[in-house]
Order: sequence, then C-alpha cells, then structure tokens
Amino acid sequence: MIQKRRLPWLLTLALVIFGGGSEAQQAPLQPVLEQLDRTSASFHDAQAAFVWDQYQKVVDEHDLQKGTVYFRRTGSGVQMAADISDPMPPKYVLYSESKVQIYQPKIDQVTQYNTGKDKAAFESFLVLGFGGSGRDMLKSFDVTYAGKETLDNVDTAKLDLVPKSEKARNTFSHIMLWIDTARGVSVQQQFFTASGDYRLAKYTGIQINQRVPDSVFKLKTTGKTRVVSPQG
Repeated sequence: MIQKRRLPWLLTLALVIFGGGSEAQQAPLQPVLEQLDRTSASFHDAQAAFVWDQYQKVVDEHDLQKGTVYFRRTGSGVQMAADISDPMPPKYVLYSESKVQIYQPKIDQVTQYNTGKDKAAFESFLVLGFGGSGRDMLKSFDVTYAGKETLDNVDTAKLDLVPKSEKARNTFSHIMLWIDTARGVSVQQQFFTASGDYRLAKYTGIQINQRVPDSVFKLKTTGKTRVVSPQG
C-alpha cells in the first residue's frame, strides 16, 4: 500500500539534492531572459499566495497545499518561508543559511535538513522566477522557449528547463516556467519527474520589493520545541 505524503515541494528538493530548440524557436527567448535580468538586478523580496499540487501518477492522486510564500535576498544568498494554512493543521517552512526547517506546531517539532555542499544547486531551483537572473538560469539549465500563454489575465512566456547536472535530472527531468513578461516573475511552475509525477505551483497576488518583515523568516517555536535532523 502506498502511503500518501504531504510534503512541501521545497522539502522534495532538500531530500534529493544535492538545449535545446531551433534558432527560430529560441529567437523570443532572449527578451525573456533580459527581463529576468532586469528584475533580478533590483530584487530584494517578494511574497505571493500559492497553491501547490503534488500529483502521483501511480495512484492517480493530487495532494493540494495552500498558503503564502515569501522570498528575500540576503548577503549570503536567499531566504524562503512558507506558511501552509491548508490543509490543517498548519505547517511552516523556512530555508535560511543552508538549512530547510519544517515546523509543525501541533506536535511542536522542527524537522531540519542541511543542504551543505549542495547549497548552490538547491538555490538555483529556489530562485526560479523569484529573483534569479536569466544569466544564472543558463548556467544551471538548458532553456528552451515554449511559446506564450495567458494565465489569469497575465501574459506569460513559457520556458522549458532541463537541468545540466545529471544529479538534478535524476530528481526532475525538466521544469516548465510561466514568466510574467511585464514583471519578470514566475506565476506558475511545473516540476516533472521521469516516473510521470509532477509538482505544479501556482502563484497569485505577487508583491515585489514591499519590505517583507524580518519576523516572517523566523520560526515561532516554543521553549519546548523538539528539533530532529533525519540526515544526522
């Protein structure tokens, strides 16, 4: 019997980490990458409402999670926080200083993973469409322009990314990004595995450089919170 798992997409990366096209197909790609570069140059932080949909092909099931996600650039890299409010009970996810932490208030426990030497590879996935530049994207992925699509009245350019690292490809065979062509941010992402599973992330109400409070990037634990580190 296959056990249903409720894990945020960020944890999937932490546990396992760490082109293409004709000239005609690639012609529209450069303006999109340049827009990503412009957005990245002035990027400080962002927040958005999200819906994460984990599809498992073998059981043909969708596992939905909803909440708010936050990103912030720091001197040492990036930080990411997510408040998962649905389904209940709530969970809180924090990536900071090379560590992924998942806090479950109901059992008052933090599960902690260290990205260690794979920090750079991990962050290359994390910043896709949220502060990452087009120039850096090309360092980690083979990028193909896949056309235009309008999502929720937002004009987007679709980019198909194949990780250059074999280790990363063993996790995700390819990734689709829907980039808001006006703002250079990702409004939708889809991570595919070779087995046919995928993780679809939809972002709405995106706010950029609105000064996300420092408190967002701190877990609200108690004096009795238990911390466990499965990776030792």
